[in-house]
Amino acid sequence: MGGIEVEHQKYEEIKGRALALFDKAGIVLTGEEKASIEVADFGLNNIEVTGLQLITYVNTEKVCAKELALLPNQTCPEHKHPKRDFDEGKEETFRCRYGKVYLYVEGKETENRSSYPPKGDEANYTVFHEVILSPGEQYTIYPNTLHWFRAGGEGAIVSEFSTKSTDQSDLFTDNRITRVPV
Repeated sequence: MGGIEVEHQKYEEIKGRALALFDKAGIVLTGEEKASIEVADFGLNNIEVTGLQLITYVNTEKVCAKELALLPNQTCPEHKHPKRDFDEGKEETFRCRYGKVYLYVEGKETENRSSYPPKGDEANYTVFHEVILSPGEQYTIYPNTLHWFRAGGEGAIVSEFSTKSTDQSDLFTDNRITRVPV
C-alpha cells in the first residue's frame, strides 16, 4: 500500500467518523456537503489528537457559517484571527450542538481545568481561561484573541457563525502548523 492510498484511507475513515457525529447531532447534510468535508490535520499527522473536520455552508465577503466536528478528545490547536486588510480580524461565535466543548481563551487561568493540551505539545498552548459549552450554549470569540478547543469523550459538533473566513491568515502558536491543506 502506497503513502497516498494510506492517507486517502485515513481521510475516508475520519470523514466517516465525522459524518456519524453530524448524524448523532441531528445535523442534516446534502450529498454535496458530505462529499466536501474538510479533514484538517494541521500538518502534524496526528489527526485523532490534533485536528478538525468541517463543512463550510457559506463564506461571503461579510459572513461565514460552518459546522465543526471534533472526534472524542480531539483538539483544534491554539490560534488567533489577526487584523486583515479589510477588517480587525475574524469574529466568530461557537454554538455547541452535540457533546461537550472545552474552549480556552485569553483571560484569568482557570484553576482545576477540565481539559489540557495534547501530551508533548504543552509548550504550544498559552491561554487557559476555560469556557465549557454544552448543547445549546454559545460563546463569541473576538478578533485577535488566542483560543483553542477540545471535544469531550463523546466528540462534539459546533456550529460556527463568523465574519468572512480566511483560514490562511490564522496565526498558530505552534509554528509547525500549516492550516491550508496541501
